[in-house]
Amino acid sequence: MLTFSVTLVRHGETQYNKDKLLQGQGVDTTLSEVGVQQGEAVGQYLSGLHFHHVYVSNLQRAVQTAELILRNNSLCAGAEMVLEPLLRERSFGVAEGRPKEDLKNMANACGQSARQFTPPGGETLDQVLARFKRFLRSLFRQLLDAHDPCGAPPSARGEEEPGAAAGLADDGLRGVPVHVLLVSHGAYLRVAVRHLIEDLNCALPAGAKMSQLLSPCPNTGVSRFVLSVSRAESAPALDAARCVFVNRKSHLDQSQEGRA
Repeated sequence: MLTFSVTLVRHGETQYNKDKLLQGQGVDTTLSEVGVQQGEAVGQYLSGLHFHHVYVSNLQRAVQTAELILRNNSLCAGAEMVLEPLLRERSFGVAEGRPKEDLKNMANACGQSARQFTPPGGETLDQVLARFKRFLRSLFRQLLDAHDPCGAPPSARGEEEPGAAAGLADDGLRGVPVHVLLVSHGAYLRVAVRHLIEDLNCALPAGAKMSQLLSPCPNTGVSRFVLSVSRAESAPALDAARCVFVNRKSHLDQSQEGRA
């Protein structure tokens, strides 16, 4: 059995984010000046962590954010950044490049919420979820092959006992031998976090409210899960899952204080 952490980060702000325009997959923009500052801030926040594996959406805003994180982290010098299309943002079809308000109006006209509505040519939430599940299956196999080739028994792996997160960058990592960084997008990460929490029955942080855990992720918001997987006949099996924290943004507050 292998226990590892997954630290999920949303990309920094783009001009489209600021202007409340939908990007999806068809609008491939770079970070705004504020987005670069956010990327630097989250990079400094995570600078003391050694990520063994780095997976990034291949859209520019995610790649640029990951580059800023790695540039601030001497422990990850030489780490390979894997560009993963399965981590791309949800496609919003004909609504891409248009104001988010247009999506709301289109959804209202169909009697649906904006989050549940699928514009023509766009991806359904189930299709986004299927992409994330494919990524998880591939990730489990890669990590087991790299770090647990012989199938070590549970006693050979340590794991931190659940406790209250202290707001530190290494919360939840004590005793966890392998660390994964994942950089993706707001709508995609919301689907991913919901799947981890609701479908995979994650142990939740003490006192956490479900409405907070499933809320939208801010630009460069950070979430963390600790997972344990083992080999099975047909495919790797998930043995345990724990949510450490979701949508943390204290690094942004500290960054703003530093510029004040």
